[in-house]
Amino acid sequence: MTSKKMDIGPKDIISNLPEALICHILSFLPIEDSALTSVLSKRWRYLFAFTPYLVFDDSMFLRPCGHGVVPDYVTSWVLNVLERGVLDLDLHVTVYGVRLPSKVFVSKSLVSLRIESGNVRGIDVDDVFLPKLKYLYINTIMLGKADDCFEKLTAGCHVLEELVLNNVYSNIWNRSVSSKTLKRLTLWCIDYDKNPDSVSFDTPNLVYLKYSDYVARKYPKVNFRSLVDATIDLAMTSDQDAHASYEALVGNAKDFLMGICNVQILYLSANTLGVLTFCCESIPVFNNLIHLTIETRNVGWESLPPLLKNCPNLETLVFQGLRHRYTIKCGDVDGCLCKYSGEISSCLSLSPVKVLKILRFDEYGIENQIELIKLFLETMPCLEQLTIYYDTPIDDALIQVSSHLKNFAREASPNCEIQVIHDDVLS
Repeated sequence: MTSKKMDIGPKDIISNLPEALICHILSFLPIEDSALTSVLSKRWRYLFAFTPYLVFDDSMFLRPCGHGVVPDYVTSWVLNVLERGVLDLDLHVTVYGVRLPSKVFVSKSLVSLRIESGNVRGIDVDDVFLPKLKYLYINTIMLGKADDCFEKLTAGCHVLEELVLNNVYSNIWNRSVSSKTLKRLTLWCIDYDKNPDSVSFDTPNLVYLKYSDYVARKYPKVNFRSLVDATIDLAMTSDQDAHASYEALVGNAKDFLMGICNVQILYLSANTLGVLTFCCESIPVFNNLIHLTIETRNVGWESLPPLLKNCPNLETLVFQGLRHRYTIKCGDVDGCLCKYSGEISSCLSLSPVKVLKILRFDEYGIENQIELIKLFLETMPCLEQLTIYYDTPIDDALIQVSSHLKNFAREASPNCEIQVIHDDVLS
């Protein structure tokens, strides 16, 4: 009878794996760690260089006695990976003196491109050729050398599906986004308290829009035929704000609003409420709108009655705060949502809203907030659910508000279910 000798020696299981799988494993390590594997054996010497993802981080060089990375090296590295057919390029540039070349927008292979800077870094938009790019993200960058940088970017991306332009600076005051393939767009502009001359959107297949800007002087084209979800932060400049009056408009945002009136889910900032009041002769009808969120932030509510009247199919109304600033319009019938005039606004008594949510309910002006909520309960005929997110660490305060409103609702709105919960559940 022969006995088998057990092999109890160490086995290098990883080295027996296929090289493609090893490279995939190495891609999850920081580049400095994966490079250390090159000393293991001849087979491992160059494997780290074939990983599908390479991450270069110069933070280890930024010591008091160090000199960091030479800017010219960064530029050559970027151009090198573009020439080698990279699919996904993520550039977070904080190296002092680096100016990325315009060729960063020229690649036959790129599918995803992300450029971000800790400070404003310039990129000239000369030629854009990214025929396979589906995702483009640019944050805190100065773009230049083009009549319309945004238009040039989208024209050179033939299959682009998502575009994010965050804090993108430009000396050009014309913005135009045109793309038949774009589905998601984030355009967050900060242009030194000045109205752009012209803003156009020709994006018929766009589903999601997040847009922040000053009111443009004109909107030649606004095509959002497929829009479902939009977050809008339109603002007046300080000069427009200083000259705002009820007698004459200080701007005209009507064409833009007409372009988004088929949206289903809409978020309006407090700035936008001011634009609706002083830069819009009439508010369009939002026939498809079923979910509306309004940020109040202690502004006048003059634009809310005509807005709510023009949302005939609204189901869910969300107030992000109940900060209400009293104006002379509060004394007019249908001039506000409050009861200051002594009469109930018809936009509340005819409201189709079934779900009402109050976010950021807090101790500041709590009596006024409760009176507004009572008014909603008393006058909104279709209300089925009221949820208040109370920003308080005190459970007794939450219970007290909840009990008070439920007692009031027994007669004012008996079919409405009321919940008062901690604001931190939204975090």
